[in-house]
Formats: sequence, structure tokens, C-alpha cells
Amino acid sequence: MATQVARQKPIGEPLWNSRPNAFEYALAAGCVAMLGAMLLAIARGQAQWAALPFTYWIHFGTLMVALILTPIMLLRRRGTGSHRIMGITWLVMMVTTALVSLFIRDINDGGFSLIHLLSVLTLYVSWRIWRSARTHQHVAHRGQVRGIVLGALLIAGFFTFQFDRLFDRWLSM
Repeated sequence: MATQVARQKPIGEPLWNSRPNAFEYALAAGCVAMLGAMLLAIARGQAQWAALPFTYWIHFGTLMVALILTPIMLLRRRGTGSHRIMGITWLVMMVTTALVSLFIRDINDGGFSLIHLLSVLTLYVSWRIWRSARTHQHVAHRGQVRGIVLGALLIAGFFTFQFDRLFDRWLSM
């Protein structure tokens, strides 16, 4: 009788690899568009840069890094070492963005507003993303990433350009 040996994956082969779907292409395009709009607003608001607290600049910087990394990670091969490094960097940016946003309270006269609930949700989902990646729950990981990109980066980002908020004012200049 012949025994079968389980075929092992070659060294360097990712643990999990799936091709991006149409939704992920749309999310990637949305992140590129959001980054472009953000950069345009910041450039147009140059006259007011000195008046902004440092927390805004941390917030902007971490969001820019997350918006740059998101399309790369959504569209490239997954499960590789570079994906993991970018993923850790991306999560650090998202967590930092959420934490810093807790100190940005101009909208509600120094108090917390409903937008701060999104910061708490982002912290929770970031932990779930890290946990699902570490435990190789790929389907959950993919869903959580797609959800946070849509909700925290794109939908919340869209509303930063509305209602006489900073980017809305800068783009209207």
C-alpha cells in the first residue's frame, strides 16, 4: 500500500491568496479619490495651516498613509510578508487616527459628538482585524477590512467634505 504525504506549500508561498473582486476595486478607487480630495483641500487651505492644532496634522498624516496603503493591500497578493508589514502599518495608522480624533472636539463645543462613536468602533474593528489575521480567519478578516475601509475611510471621509467642516470650507475658498 502506498501512503500519501500531504503536499506542503512551497517556502515563500502565501498562506492565503484570493484575487480582488469588483467591490475591492471600487474601494481602492474610492481611497485614491478620497486621498486626492484630501490633498486638494489641504493645499487650498494653506493660509490657515498655522492656526490648526497639531492633532489635526497627526490626524491628516495617519489618514494619508492609510489611504495610500489601502489600494495597494486590496489589489496586491495577500498573505505575503509585505502584506503583513503593510497591514500592521495600516492598523497602527487607523488606531492612531481614531485615538487622535478623540482629541478633536471642535464640532460640539469641546464635547464629544456622534462622530466619536465611529472612533470607538474603529478601535474595536481594528482589534478584530488584527485578531482575525493572527488566527487565519481569512473570510472574517477580509469582511472586516472591507467594512472599515467603507465606513471609516470612505463614508466618514465623505462627510468631512460636508456641513461647513474644515475640508468643505477649504475647498470652497
